[in-house]
Amino acid sequence: MVDTLTVPSPDLVSTLIPVRNRPALLAEAVASVQAQDHPSTEIIIVDDGSSDDTAELAQDLVNRHMGSIQLIRHQRPGGPGFARQQALRLARGAFIQYLDSDDLLLPGKFSAQVAALGRHPEADICFGRSLQENHRMQPPSCSGPIRGTGQARTALFPLLLRERWWTTSSPLYRRSLVERIGPWLPLINEEDWEYDARAGALGARLVWIDQDVSVRRIGIDADHLSDAGDRDPRKLRDRSQARLAIHASALQAGVAADAPEMEHFISSVFLLCRQCGLAGLDEESRLLFDLVERGASPALRHRSPIRAYGFLAHRLGWARTARLGTHVYSLLHLFGGGEPRPV
Repeated sequence: MVDTLTVPSPDLVSTLIPVRNRPALLAEAVASVQAQDHPSTEIIIVDDGSSDDTAELAQDLVNRHMGSIQLIRHQRPGGPGFARQQALRLARGAFIQYLDSDDLLLPGKFSAQVAALGRHPEADICFGRSLQENHRMQPPSCSGPIRGTGQARTALFPLLLRERWWTTSSPLYRRSLVERIGPWLPLINEEDWEYDARAGALGARLVWIDQDVSVRRIGIDADHLSDAGDRDPRKLRDRSQARLAIHASALQAGVAADAPEMEHFISSVFLLCRQCGLAGLDEESRLLFDLVERGASPALRHRSPIRAYGFLAHRLGWARTARLGTHVYSLLHLFGGGEPRPV
């Protein structure tokens, strides 16, 4: 659980920013928080094992804004989930804002969201429209709203099984909900998806504001944690742990096995199972396949190669079966069958 020894300060918004090797982007993210017109804010930066001058820049920000910015420094990287949890231990706000170091908050976000939560005391989270700024294009283009942030929703599930339908910077959480969610898992991939799934399992209630609140920036940094997530063994392990937990949260939230969103999710788990097999992660492959067998609806089992895959895996091994499956799919595509369903 979040440390509750510190009594939350009413109206204070605590912004938690994990960062590693992004000094210029960190300065821009912090500036976007300081530009908010909400009168009561604090910033907690967690330098997660930077090897450049990020920590020095962060310390300079602390020195220039004494009392409103705090800094935690880790010698070895622990990942964004671990970093956010460390920041939560120092947070004093009644509202919690998570912000990735390469993203920006837009003016008026905090004042609008705090006001909306004040008008809706039954709501646990307020979110608004997020935009996306693509720096792979010159000049960078901005579009949106992205994902599911452009329309009102009252609950995270069942759509959360299709994707994490908002960006990290869009929602503002009540601290009371954050304390109920519990600690962030120390994962480097899909930790945010898993965290929000626990909020959904608790029945967290949402309120939406019809306002642009944040900007997700892509292509602005060469090193991103989501890169190679389908090949890197560490990331695949973390993704596997997250998917198992997300499924448990969905069941707690009452999502049925035959719901379209659940079928989509189980299909994606089967794909991840095969990716783990290709990476030689037998235990993760087995656990994910067990989830597929338990979670797939009869209709999904009927139209998918789940049983055949399991039969081969228990005889040939997970890695060989995954490689064989890749060759079969390649042949289907070569001879005009197209890319099969996720399963």
